[in-house]
Amino acid sequence: MRRLPLRSLTVLAAVGSLALTGCGTQPGDAGDRAAAGAPGAGRTIRAQQVMQLTEVHEQTGMTLLEGPVFGQDGGLFVVDVTAPEGEPKVLRVDVRKKTKRAVHTDGRGAYTSAQFSPYDGRLYLTDFAHGEIVSLHPDGGDVRTFFSGEVDGARMNPDDLAFDQDGHLYVSDSCGLREGEALGRVVRVDRDGEKATVLADGLAATNGISFDAEYRGLWFSELTENRISYLAVNADGGVASRHTAIRVDGGIAQTDSIAVDADGNLYQGLHGRPAMAVYDRHGERLATVEVPARAAAAGLESATNVAITPGGTKAYMTVSGPAGGYLYTFDALAEGTRQSNGG
Repeated sequence: MRRLPLRSLTVLAAVGSLALTGCGTQPGDAGDRAAAGAPGAGRTIRAQQVMQLTEVHEQTGMTLLEGPVFGQDGGLFVVDVTAPEGEPKVLRVDVRKKTKRAVHTDGRGAYTSAQFSPYDGRLYLTDFAHGEIVSLHPDGGDVRTFFSGEVDGARMNPDDLAFDQDGHLYVSDSCGLREGEALGRVVRVDRDGEKATVLADGLAATNGISFDAEYRGLWFSELTENRISYLAVNADGGVASRHTAIRVDGGIAQTDSIAVDADGNLYQGLHGRPAMAVYDRHGERLATVEVPARAAAAGLESATNVAITPGGTKAYMTVSGPAGGYLYTFDALAEGTRQSNGG
């Protein structure tokens, strides 16, 4: 999601008094060697501005772009977490023509991610504030509530999501942020929306989530611990194992959304710095993607997420701050796939 919880909390408080309800990662040795963001680790990739998409909203006092995902027609869909009623909450961007248009707005949702289902082709959005997942047609019509209610006695604060190849959803639940407790979870929701199962709990503001390139397991980040864990899953969606994989030395920045390219590299968004950290599957820091220093100084604070063109290497990163919401581009290290888009 992004500027949140703090990013999450800060953002959602701006949308309206949104009460967050309360809903362990086992440390492992694998991530310690990647104590990942050591200064000078990897190379620097300089992202270039494509266009400005939003301005700070007077009603909420901020704008926060998230969930970039390419549709089948090549359009890039982006959500604005803090957009008030009447302002576009879902945008469709033509990256070649550098144009945008509104797809959806409503008077309630605070949408923190977007992803297309491989099962029904609909666009799914997580409503962090109201504990719901909604879906809609790519043109913005036929809006439906896919899932709402409690999971194991607690309502979710769904942040990001990923789909497996059969269309079942895996959700990062940032539950319990206001209390400052490790109440976050990873939740699996069957593709019909009828059954939800907690796969991991005791997490510290669960945020980014994405399958690896082979769909053997999930990478997920914890915003308030600056760590990335790996959750191996079996054929029926159950948990095979879990361990801490990468510890991100972010300084004042915190771990946000995650995308994975065709080579299995992880693109870790940062809340609190307009940059992304890139790691290989073994935890080695490969690169840091940054916006130009002048742009950062002018009021860009967070790089929440990225979409890599399916079958290509052109990447589009959502960047936000007091200067507004922007789209930046850079050359990814490998081609884009489903796991390089949305969530």
